Parts: sequence; C-alpha cells; structure tokens
Amino acid sequence: MAGARRLLAGFAIACGMVLASSHANAGWWSRTPADFEECAASVEKNATSAEDKGQRLTACEAKFAGRRNPGGGYTYYDFMQNRHFDIAGPNPTAEEQKHIDEQYAAYLKDQRRGIIAAAFFRKQQEVEQARATVKPNAGSSNVRLTTTPKTAEKHVAVLPRPRPKIAPHCEEAFFSTCSWSRISTGVRDLKKALFGSFVRKDERS
Repeated sequence: MAGARRLLAGFAIACGMVLASSHANAGWWSRTPADFEECAASVEKNATSAEDKGQRLTACEAKFAGRRNPGGGYTYYDFMQNRHFDIAGPNPTAEEQKHIDEQYAAYLKDQRRGIIAAAFFRKQQEVEQARATVKPNAGSSNVRLTTTPKTAEKHVAVLPRPRPKIAPHCEEAFFSTCSWSRISTGVRDLKKALFGSFVRKDERS
C-alpha cells in the first residue's frame, strides 16, 4: 500500500509539472506583443500564407505607430509632414500627440505661406511680361504724337497744252492727200483767172 501511494504521488507530481509547463508555453505564445517589432516577428512565425501575412502585418501597423530606435526608445513617422518624431513608447502619449499636432499646424501654415508667395511671384512675372510687350507700342505712339505735322504741299493743276496741228507731209506719193488738195486749189485758181471776168459780166447784165 505504501508503495502504491508513492507511485500515485509521483505520477501526480509529474502530471502537475507537465500541466504547468503547458500553461507556461500557452501564456508565452498567447501574450500580446509589446511593440511593432514583436508583432511582426509573431506574424513571420505564425502566418499560414502570404495573404494572411499581409493582413496580419497591416494589423500590426495599425496597432503600433512607433518603431524601435537602434539607440533605444521609439520614433514616430508622420507622413503628412514627412517628418520623424522621437517618442518614449511604441505609441505616442497624449502629450506627444499634442506636440505632433502642433507641429503639423505650423507645417500647414508654412505650406500656405509658400503657396501664396509662389502665386504672388507668378502673378508679378505675368505683369512684368505684359508691360514688356506694351512698351514698344507705347513708345511708337509717343513718337507719332511729338512729330511736327507736315505742311500740305500746294499742287498746281497743269492744264494739258493743245497739240499743234501738224500739216501732212506732202513729199511722199504723187496721189496723196496733199497732192489732190494742191491740184484742186490750182484748178480753182485757174478758173478764176480764165472765167472770172465772164462770170462777173453775166451777173451785171
């Protein structure tokens, strides 16, 4: 009987040790990761597929904003400002988040100021270009205004001179116009010389 009790007691102790060890292992694997790096390591170990791994890593990124610094502590990257902030833990505290928000407000103010300055500079360039294109025209108009008006020249109307009548050249052919006119003139003169006296006597009688 005593030996049986000893065997039962030893078996109970062994079972207790096994149960304690299993509970310890279960607690180790089921405990919540402390930061992003632990979460990512757990994903690498327990992911069943590439899709499952991507989903779990996305959950880790949403849960932990900070990343470990090599020298200790954590850093938070704000993509809206493209800037890193040093934080104490894996996620920024309320005070740290307030500081990040204030820096973001100042960043937006600087951005607006830069946009306004760029727009003003661009507008100034457009005005200067417009003035440069207008200056040559304005100069030419001023020159036209300052020039003395030209006196109107008096134009004397020149009347066309009558063309002199040119007597026909009568030294060409014998039966030309000049020849016939001379013959007819000579015949009239001959009639007057021969019959002029008879014509006058008939008119008197």
